[in-house]
Amino acid sequence: MKKIMEIYNKYKEIINYLIAGVLTTIVGIASYEIFLKVFHIHYIISNILSWVAAVSFAYVVNRKYVFNSETRGKEQLKEVINFFKYRIVSLVIETGCLYLMVDICKLNPSISKIFMQFVVIVINYIFSKFFTFKK
Repeated sequence: MKKIMEIYNKYKEIINYLIAGVLTTIVGIASYEIFLKVFHIHYIISNILSWVAAVSFAYVVNRKYVFNSETRGKEQLKEVINFFKYRIVSLVIETGCLYLMVDICKLNPSISKIFMQFVVIVINYIFSKFFTFKK
């Protein structure tokens, strides 16, 4: 158990980010599937709506559990704006790739969304680490 805690402490930020990423991915995919299959909303609009849900969840989790941000006031507002600004970049990348995968390559929208989540997790970690929650 001691060895596990040493490894965790050494890689705490990355481990917590991966856990947060998995939870955010679940929020994103679940909400996407609900918009797509329950409400029968076009896959691009479903992707944007699920993005809003997932990014809102991700900000809270990343701020508190991954990057331990304690900013307040104007600094926190700047942090929120940066977080969403960079997530918009990944949304554009994801939506463009979904279009290519679904409309051009004729792949399944749900499988395409799941694949893109792995790409988005990496992009978002880089943005969060170096631009949003930098210390």
